[in-house]
Amino acid sequence: MKLFDVYPLYNVTPVSAKGSIVTDINGQEYWDFYGGHAVISIGHGHPHYVKRLEDQLHKIGFYSNAIQNPLQTELATKLGVLSDCEDYNLFLCSSGAEANENALKMASFITGKSRVIAFNNGFHGRTSAAVAATDNQNINAPINKQQKVTFLPFDAIDAFESEIKKGDVCAVILEAIQGVGGLDEPSTEFYQEIARSCKEHGVILIADEVQSGFGRSGKFFGFQHHNIQPDIISIAKGMGNGFPVGGVLIHESIEAKYGMLGTTFGGNHLACAASLAVLEVIEKEKLIENADKIGNYFKKRAVEIPQVKKIKGRGLMLGLEFDFEVSELRKRLIYDQHIFTGGASNKKLLRILPALNISEKEIDIFFEALKKEL
Repeated sequence: MKLFDVYPLYNVTPVSAKGSIVTDINGQEYWDFYGGHAVISIGHGHPHYVKRLEDQLHKIGFYSNAIQNPLQTELATKLGVLSDCEDYNLFLCSSGAEANENALKMASFITGKSRVIAFNNGFHGRTSAAVAATDNQNINAPINKQQKVTFLPFDAIDAFESEIKKGDVCAVILEAIQGVGGLDEPSTEFYQEIARSCKEHGVILIADEVQSGFGRSGKFFGFQHHNIQPDIISIAKGMGNGFPVGGVLIHESIEAKYGMLGTTFGGNHLACAASLAVLEVIEKEKLIENADKIGNYFKKRAVEIPQVKKIKGRGLMLGLEFDFEVSELRKRLIYDQHIFTGGASNKKLLRILPALNISEKEIDIFFEALKKEL
């Protein structure tokens, strides 16, 4: 049997990693400025993270959600305090797509309606409703297109108001800062108008924080830059630092009912241990503050590069936009400079998503390498 060939792979085989360094099978070291799509939030192999998981493995690694798991309660409490979302309840799952799938399903349960408003270039996952709400026809199969989704541009307030007034909308879903879509972000005025209008019309507002959450934007959640309160928040990626963890934060005004949501692997003992370790490191090492500080330093260094036409994003969720497609530049950064970076649906955007404990010295290394390749 061979692997189902769906990934265009770089010729690199990592075998170990520590901090922001990944080492391949030949002993070559690479700087990781991408973190596997914003997943590595506290660095590879963080000692506290490793110990938390090791200790949990010696106890119990998994049992079903048919029994009590005190780690889930501990995680919910810690997450509520650090994120300033104590007036939400937590449902745990295993991925960002699953989180968004459950968020959309819950919105339909609550409202009794089925249409969703999403936004151009948004990305919410590859499962049924999540991919239907994703503006990418290359991954949207005919079966997904049966879902009722209306796509709108950011900041088009009149178009948004016209759609939400039709009365059949169950949810509005949007990313605080678009990830795959190219780090675009609506204005605060638009965000606040969406929140106001959703409340007026009884529509559930879902904030997709799968990439922008857990401190990456310089605040715990990206929507907190805009002073709004979503009804539901979806989380994943940086939540587990590589261990598959996802979740849905549901405002306490929404009533839970037995059987409404469910999962086999979500919230298992190892997943909770991994996510607790991430939160503990974020708090102890003040990584949200570091993301904001180093992100600003990155932007100052980026101004030095004349080929950079636009600097996008917040915190350590960043993009450099050029006037040429960056696929060859990404290859040269890997093979010549030994640096991992990311791309986006905007082919001219180089995406930078390092661990939240990256330093100014490491940012300097990145820019010296980038200058060489440019």
